[in-house]
Amino acid sequence: MSEGPAEIIRIAAKGDGVTASGRFAWGTAPGDLLLPDGTIQPGPHHAVPPCRHFGTCGGCQLQQLDEQSLEDFVAARVSNASASQELGAEDVAAPHLSPPRSRRRASLRAESSQGRVVIGYREAKSHRLVEITECWVLDPAITALLPPLRKLLIALGAGKGAGKGKHIHAKLAADVEITCTDQGLDLGLKGVTAEGLAATEALLDFARTHALARLTLDQGYGNETVWEPEPVTVTLGGVAVPFPPGSFLQATRDGEDALVAAARTWLAGCATVADLFSGLGTFAFALAGPQTKVLAVEAARDASLACKAAAARAQVPIHTLHRDLFRNPLMPDELDRFAGVLLDPPRAGARDQVERIAASTVPRVVYISCNPSSWAKDARTLIEAGYRLAELRPVGQFRWSTHVELASLFVRGEM
Repeated sequence: MSEGPAEIIRIAAKGDGVTASGRFAWGTAPGDLLLPDGTIQPGPHHAVPPCRHFGTCGGCQLQQLDEQSLEDFVAARVSNASASQELGAEDVAAPHLSPPRSRRRASLRAESSQGRVVIGYREAKSHRLVEITECWVLDPAITALLPPLRKLLIALGAGKGAGKGKHIHAKLAADVEITCTDQGLDLGLKGVTAEGLAATEALLDFARTHALARLTLDQGYGNETVWEPEPVTVTLGGVAVPFPPGSFLQATRDGEDALVAAARTWLAGCATVADLFSGLGTFAFALAGPQTKVLAVEAARDASLACKAAAARAQVPIHTLHRDLFRNPLMPDELDRFAGVLLDPPRAGARDQVERIAASTVPRVVYISCNPSSWAKDARTLIEAGYRLAELRPVGQFRWSTHVELASLFVRGEM
C-alpha cells in the first residue's frame, strides 16, 4: 500500500524537510505536503526563492523558508545541540538573522571552459561551477565586480599568445577572494598568472577603474601586492586595524555586531579578559577600555601583529600574544589571572584549551562558535567542571545557509 501525503514537520541540519515518518525532501518548508509521487504541495511557510540560481548554486539551501521558519531553523540548530549534551541552558534568546545582501566577504572559484570564464560557486554535490549573475547574499559591490573581473581574466589569458580578442587558451583554475574593507573592495586572485608589462598594466587599470582597495596575486609563491594606494584596514571596535590579505573577518557586519554585543554585555565589569583565538581583534577592541585590559592570543602571526600595531597606535589596553593554542593552550594557572575568558575557535572547536579552562577558576567564559556540534562537546566539558550555561544566543550570519553561529555564557557560581 503506497504512503499518502505527508506533512513536512521540520527542517533537518543539512536543510532537507522531514516528515513524521522520517521521509526527507529537499527544498521544502514546514507545513508543505510531500505527495506519494515525490512532488511538493507548498504550505503556508513556503516562500518563493528570490535568487534565480537557487536550486542550482550550492551556496544557499534554505531560500524556500519564510522568515519565521528560517528563524526557527537557526534556533533549533542551537537548542538541539545544547539538548544533545544535556547542557541545561537557562536562557535561550530569540535568534538574530543577518539581512539579505549583507555578506562582506566571498570565496569564489574561477575556471575557463571552451573559451569562457565562469566565476561562481559549486553546484550542490557537484564540482560544476554555477556562473553567478546575481546573489541575494553578497554585498552588491562584490556582485557588481564579477562581470568586469571575467573580462580581466579573459584578457590575461589572451595575453599569453592567443592574441587580442581571441578565446582564452590557457586552462584557468583560480580562487577569488573578495572582502569589503574600510577603503573598498580587497581582491585576491590565486592561480592567475600575469607575466609581462601588458598583463601588469591590465591589472593596474582594472584596480584603478574599479577603485579597489587592494589587488593581490598568488602565482604559487604567496601573496604579491599589485595595487594598494593606502594601507588597507577594517574597523573593529572603533579602531582601524591593518587587514593582511586573506585574514579572517566575520561574514557580516550585522552578525559581528550581534556577537560583540553579547560579549560586551556578559563581560561588563571584568577588569581583565583573555581573548583566545583572537584573530585581528574583533572582540578584543570591543572589550578593551579604561576599565578592562585584554590579552589577545592568536596563532596567525600576521593577524597578531596587525592587532598589536592597531592597539599601540590607538592607545588601547590590549596586549598581544602570538601562540598556537592547539599545540600550546593556556594553562589553568595562566587563566586564573583573568576575570573573564572569551574564545572563538575554528569549526573543530577547542577541546584541549577548554579542558584547561575547565580546570581553572575563571568565573565567566564566553564561547563564540560557528559549529553548534563541536561547541556542544566543549560545553559539556565546562558543565562537568562546575560551570552552568547561563545564556545562549543563536546567530544566523549565513542567511539561507545551514551554517549557524552562536554566543554562549558560562559562569561559576552566582553572577
